[in-house]
Amino acid sequence: MQVFEKRNASLAKPERHPSSVAPELHLLRAVERQRRRRHRLRQGLRILGALSLFAVGAVHLQQYLTLYSAIPTIGRLFVLNFAGATAIGVGLLAPVERVLGRRGGDAVALLALGGVGLAASAFVFLLVSERTPLFGFMEPGYDPPAIMAARVAELATVGLLGSFLVAHLSSRVAAGRR
Repeated sequence: MQVFEKRNASLAKPERHPSSVAPELHLLRAVERQRRRRHRLRQGLRILGALSLFAVGAVHLQQYLTLYSAIPTIGRLFVLNFAGATAIGVGLLAPVERVLGRRGGDAVALLALGGVGLAASAFVFLLVSERTPLFGFMEPGYDPPAIMAARVAELATVGLLGSFLVAHLSSRVAAGRR
């Protein structure tokens, strides 16, 4: 009977108190939690940036359909803005990293940069067209709510996708240090 008890005693796992877990394990868990938080933040910025880019395109399409389709160059630019915003927005929402593998991160960064460029140029062109003729056209200000919606969506896109790019690039730099 004593042999049996000794054998069972050796099989019993000692209870470990949480404070007896190695400090390295606590550190690893904390680092992993922080990595996941940063990844969620980057994904949130990417998704919100894509949605605000869709809003930029939607405002331009709505304005083209209601007011600007008759203006030759400006009307075409409104349609191109819609098409570009839609294509870039879809690309930002697509699982590009899974499809392209190692180069997926670079592709997402280029898409975000394209979104920032599209929104920033639309914002600047609106400012210019309100003050001086642009391609022979000067913004008459017929639709103040649409102009405000365009400005808000364009600035939100620049802010969100710009923040995504900063976070994405800083994570790449941090990964390079490892």
